[in-house]
Amino acid sequence: MGRWKPPPPKSSPYITPDGYEVLQADLKSLWARRADVVKALSAAAAEGDRSENAEYIYRKKELGGIDSRIRYLQKRLPGLNIVRETPHSDRVHFGAWVTIERDDGSLVEYRIVGADEADATNGLISIDSPLARAMLKKIPGDEFTLDINERCEELVINHIRYE
Repeated sequence: MGRWKPPPPKSSPYITPDGYEVLQADLKSLWARRADVVKALSAAAAEGDRSENAEYIYRKKELGGIDSRIRYLQKRLPGLNIVRETPHSDRVHFGAWVTIERDDGSLVEYRIVGADEADATNGLISIDSPLARAMLKKIPGDEFTLDINERCEELVINHIRYE
């Protein structure tokens, strides 16, 4: 019996112009890297017995990873909607930098971006994340509750800005 898993839910198709450029640059660099790996793979294959050739096995796995990422980006890029205009609003929308105040009084700033460019360590959160969904359409001063993994936290929107 197989270990079938249902496919993950599709992420939102929105992305910032900067995020789109990063993905395009990633795709371009992957094609260049792929050419180098193919050369190394053919050199390793020419050495003889492939079943015990560590270099050959490593390069095959590396090529598989590169090809997988290229396929993903080639399918994903055409379906993305680049959000170029920022709304002229005092509410939280896609692309907003939002400063929130936690229970302990600390301030944290996040930017709501597309799923492909999310990086929580740099304050970029996906529009599909529970925090971003809870903040959408709020104005400064609004309080909201965030429930994640049996942990409940009261947060307040402190400031909203758009670049």
